[in-house]
Amino acid sequence: MIHGALHCLLALGVAATITTAPAHAQTPDEFYKGRTVTVVVGYSAGGGFDLYARGFSKFFRNHLPGNPNVIVQNMPGAGSLTATNYISNVATKDGSIIALARAPVMELLAGTNSSAFDPLKLNWIGNGATELTVCGVMNNPQVRNMADAQKHAFTLAGLGPGSDEDMFTKVLNNLFHMKAKLVNGYPAGAEAMLAVERGEVDGRCGWSYSSLMMAKPEWVASKKVTFLASLAIERSAKLPDTPAIMEFVTNERERQILGLVIGSQIMGRPFFAPPGIPPDRTKALRAAFDATMADPAFIADRKAVNEDVNPTRAEDVEALLRKLFATPKELVEETRTIIAAK
Repeated sequence: MIHGALHCLLALGVAATITTAPAHAQTPDEFYKGRTVTVVVGYSAGGGFDLYARGFSKFFRNHLPGNPNVIVQNMPGAGSLTATNYISNVATKDGSIIALARAPVMELLAGTNSSAFDPLKLNWIGNGATELTVCGVMNNPQVRNMADAQKHAFTLAGLGPGSDEDMFTKVLNNLFHMKAKLVNGYPAGAEAMLAVERGEVDGRCGWSYSSLMMAKPEWVASKKVTFLASLAIERSAKLPDTPAIMEFVTNERERQILGLVIGSQIMGRPFFAPPGIPPDRTKALRAAFDATMADPAFIADRKAVNEDVNPTRAEDVEALLRKLFATPKELVEETRTIIAAK
């Protein structure tokens, strides 16, 4: 009887193999035809990342083989760490789910969940834009520049460990003695922006300039927001009167720490898929991403919301991550200690 049961199980196994074999042999066109591809966004609806993902998805579907439907699913939390953990450990690994989140880029510095995912093992699809990140204040007339920020206490919205807002605020407090207090509890950028608008906090540091321009361009046009610094090596042509944070550096330690932190800002709109998806589908996703970035209609769509299209190909994203993760351990540990401070 045992032999009979074993024979049945083996037969079922052979049948399953025969049944599922064609699925593995599917071409990308066959796989994606009639399917829905989900773009998981690690931030709340209505914020800059969400708006970008929805704009991107409209054109991305046109360049995917099989012309599938593409939808956006918001999964905010912990500076996009929630979405990244989901993609890395839970999401179906067949190429039908991808993500837009910055947590993998920030993981080297945040060190909040290093055992849950490996950024170097994710299937990188590409980066849609090089980010310009700023420190901006709107509700405190005492703080008009970095010198004021070193004299007067003020509040900044935080999104929790691993987020740009928390990281940059702590680094600038430590290196340049800003008197900023983080007010945490906001799940994503949309809620943080609403907090600034309501006057719950004075501003944000680690604030995506492109997200601000998409959601509240009138704040910039009317100069309601005072930019203390751009978190960059050099001044941006977009904000020529705003000093780059590197202009405040006085020693090599500050330069090295800021260089490491700013290096992560190159990837402002990074897309990735789970590890372990079929290589031909990774290739198809990357090709569709590259074609979307070159699509004149997509470029015009981004221009209409004051956002540049300056993408980074998947291979270059991987190379940059390898370079960042090769940073000397001592420098990484010192930076992590600053970021982890209460």
